Amino acid sequence: MFKLFRHMALAAIALLMVAGAAQAKTFKLAHSTWVGYGPFYIAQAKGFFKDAGIDVELTIMENTPLKMGALMAGQIDMVASTADEFPIYMKPGKPLKYILAVDNSKGGDGVVSNSTIKSVADLKGMTVAFEEGSVSQFFVNALLKEAGLTQADITHVNMTATDAGVAFVAQRVDAAVTWEPHLTQGAKTDHGHILVSSAEKPGLIVDVVAVQEKTAKTYATEMKAFVAAWQKALDFLRSNPDEAYELMAKGVGGWLADPNEFKATVTGIEYLDMTRNREMFGSADQPGKLYKTLGDAIEIWSSFGKVQVEGLKPADVIDHNFIN
Repeated sequence: MFKLFRHMALAAIALLMVAGAAQAKTFKLAHSTWVGYGPFYIAQAKGFFKDAGIDVELTIMENTPLKMGALMAGQIDMVASTADEFPIYMKPGKPLKYILAVDNSKGGDGVVSNSTIKSVADLKGMTVAFEEGSVSQFFVNALLKEAGLTQADITHVNMTATDAGVAFVAQRVDAAVTWEPHLTQGAKTDHGHILVSSAEKPGLIVDVVAVQEKTAKTYATEMKAFVAAWQKALDFLRSNPDEAYELMAKGVGGWLADPNEFKATVTGIEYLDMTRNREMFGSADQPGKLYKTLGDAIEIWSSFGKVQVEGLKPADVIDHNFIN
């Protein structure tokens, strides 16, 4: 009888362990095809997520409204995208929180223009191609604002960043807001040059990971584990670059599937470790650059009627709990 009871007890414990494992949450992270998100695949391939106690499923979604809608609907848990984009998609009563800064553009984005255009102020009256509702629109509007202009002072042609770069090379527009490799391709034409790049505007284009506030609160331990795994992936990149680039290129895929192409494109960004995250986030008393970038985004997108949350402020969104 004792043996039977013992076997039954062990069986019950085993069932409870299986049930617990089955109930463990898998956190779904969506992102576009971009080198900035490569370290997520290092963390996945090397088991850093699991070692930190979190199960992460990585999904590539190129359509920004689709992945943002899925985030707001709770169909996915995390989205990695540029900091400026999230205010467009936030819904009243469903606040988002930035828990990690991923990368900072330092030359990978910019404006390529005819060589006769010497400054942003010279864009007045010119035809400029960029994608409406994207980081490109935010970037050029931030530049125009500094120059005392607005989007109304230029003629806007709505194109994706890739198409904008191609249109500039073909001399169909006077300037284009684009990214690599199209930025360099435009600059190499007889008529073109880089008017301004993100290297001259540090912190203006920065990728972050955002979650719903309820996720940040309910799964605070898991979100801290996620951030810890990110740091571990960056450490691995520094110590094992050849293997790291293979893993990142394979994971991100698409036009970045070639490790050499991936590595060349990485020169246009800066991966942000915890030290740089703390600088970017700052503190409630001494806000970092992320506050200004998000503040500019809220102001710019509000001017186009795209911000749905009334009175939204950077402090409502930037969460310091996970990088410290």
